[in-house]
Amino acid sequence: MGENMSEFSSQEKSGLYKAIYTRRDVRSHFISKPLSDEVLARILNASHHAPSVGFSQPWNFVLIRDDVTKEKIKKSFEQEKIKSASDVDHQKKEKYLSLKLEGILESDVNICITYDPTKFGPFVIGRSSIPETGIYSVCCAVQNLWLAARAEGIGVGWVSILSIELLKEALSLPEHIIPIAYLCLGHVSEFAEKPDLENAKWLTRLELKDVIYFEKWGQVSNTDWEEMNGLIRNVLDYPFIK
Repeated sequence: MGENMSEFSSQEKSGLYKAIYTRRDVRSHFISKPLSDEVLARILNASHHAPSVGFSQPWNFVLIRDDVTKEKIKKSFEQEKIKSASDVDHQKKEKYLSLKLEGILESDVNICITYDPTKFGPFVIGRSSIPETGIYSVCCAVQNLWLAARAEGIGVGWVSILSIELLKEALSLPEHIIPIAYLCLGHVSEFAEKPDLENAKWLTRLELKDVIYFEKWGQVSNTDWEEMNGLIRNVLDYPFIK
């Protein structure tokens, strides 16, 4: 093949990290420009090359452009959002209800990524002890799709405030098929510098040092990890934002 597949050039590394750091959960920046099938096919192929437990590739992609289907999903979102508001602290409920949390109708394409536990089953290498690894595999496909879309300049938003039952009915999913991610894809006016929920001051990003333990849970320092302990305290947040 000629090309060295084991190494990345500095430019290639930079492109990968840029996609990771500038990926956003898009809700309010979709525009009406159609998403070409050629670009969508590249994004889907990247998603299909995600790692999976036992090479089971347990995903399927349901592509949706039909407005009637989108309207059904949007209605489910609105109903579930109101239901979920009862779980929100009283002081934050009004703010929660005002947040824009989906772009179902505004985005050109909706995609439901599903999990099929029967694919290449019932025995799948590596899934016996931890059955959830099948679902985790689909989540890897979601991440691949998201990063590929970002590299193509396409926005993605994950809508999780939905009724699973209504979603299965609207998409005619078989009983054993589990919907994992309902995604909105399309061209956007911009990619926000920071995540929408951070800009809205709903939550802030935790510092790297606050999510790493050494050797055992809760151990925040260790003599064998002194250099790493220093490095994780000097990590630049959003390094691609000047």
